[in-house]
Amino acid sequence: MDTDLITVEEAGRVFADPGAYTDERRFHAACALLRREAPIPFVEADGYPPFYALTRHADVMEAERNPEVFRNLPQPVLMETERERVVRQAGDLATLVHMDDPEHRTYRGLTADWFQPSSLARLEERIAELARRAVDRMAALGGECDFAVDIATPMPLEVILSILGLPEADYPKMLQLTRELFQGDDPEFARGATFEEFMTVIYDYFAYFGALVDERRARPTDDLASVIANAVIDGEPIWPFQQISYYIIIATAGHDTTSFTMSGGLQALIENPDELDRLRRDPSLIATAADEMVRWVSPVRHFLRHAVAPAEIAGQRFEPGDRLLLSYWSANRDEAVFTDPFRFDVGRKPNRHLAFGFGAHYCLGAALAKMEIRALFAELIPRLRRIEPAGPPELSRAIFVGGHKHLPVRYELD
Repeated sequence: MDTDLITVEEAGRVFADPGAYTDERRFHAACALLRREAPIPFVEADGYPPFYALTRHADVMEAERNPEVFRNLPQPVLMETERERVVRQAGDLATLVHMDDPEHRTYRGLTADWFQPSSLARLEERIAELARRAVDRMAALGGECDFAVDIATPMPLEVILSILGLPEADYPKMLQLTRELFQGDDPEFARGATFEEFMTVIYDYFAYFGALVDERRARPTDDLASVIANAVIDGEPIWPFQQISYYIIIATAGHDTTSFTMSGGLQALIENPDELDRLRRDPSLIATAADEMVRWVSPVRHFLRHAVAPAEIAGQRFEPGDRLLLSYWSANRDEAVFTDPFRFDVGRKPNRHLAFGFGAHYCLGAALAKMEIRALFAELIPRLRRIEPAGPPELSRAIFVGGHKHLPVRYELD
């Protein structure tokens, strides 16, 4: 990776630059420089509160292992100082990524059983069916499509709508709101130019899910939406604000991250035809390939943590109030942990990536995401005779959750 043309200070600012996330080579070159020369830089970027960035796998793990010292609240995601002010004025969300223990453990427990591998087994047939439909749709498109838009986006959203028990007619609305929420820095998806316009996205989510709470309380069914709507903690129903916040994280994180991994995974196979041939010859590698796709894409770019007591990581002292940005995209290319980390290896073992986080905040839907990725590529690879780019891929301008927003491909399918 060529890092000769940038300074440590310039490298640190990539974490607060949405444009940097559209250029993988630039971003990873900056992170390689930091891991080597300044692995925990103090970053001061225009328009953002200052923060420390953790770029190495071991340092991110250290922060994740100590949630009692490095807390999610008050703000789990890096955002502009002014946007953070507007969000605070509107009232803090109460999603799982905002909570700390013991509240986090309690609320996570409300739905944890739904996302255990043993429970998800009941969805295997449905997910396999959706994977077949996705590849059939790809075949029907006549040998050319935008894989990100036409294939990778619909399937995970259909899965999460099924789990929540929402009608497929609501697909366009959920897709639009998710893009506006997570891809708000990208002009293609932003609702408007002001922070106030961004907040209307949150208000629309609350209106939609508020009506869902009323419906599922009046007429509960056997879906996850009913579990949340009728949840009880310490003998009392949870507040509507908390219910709606719960829906938001399930509905958004439940599909956007998976679709980005599917698109980025296919792009990696196109760029590494020998690895695609390995999968064709040995379909048993689909499971490890799915995990490698998750590492490679790392769709959740970062989370923030806040020191609440004096602490130290790798010789760097932190004081109460310090912000730490945990860069998963950098940690998952750490040369100290991954052999040849910039090689896409469908058989990589072990694969100790941190794309799902670690410890108390390990991704609730990790098993579901991997199940979906495996299902899609298990269906696609045997039918894929040829594939090549049909235009330049495009990554979204997003510092929190991101990936390929467009992936035009040309192909032949059996």
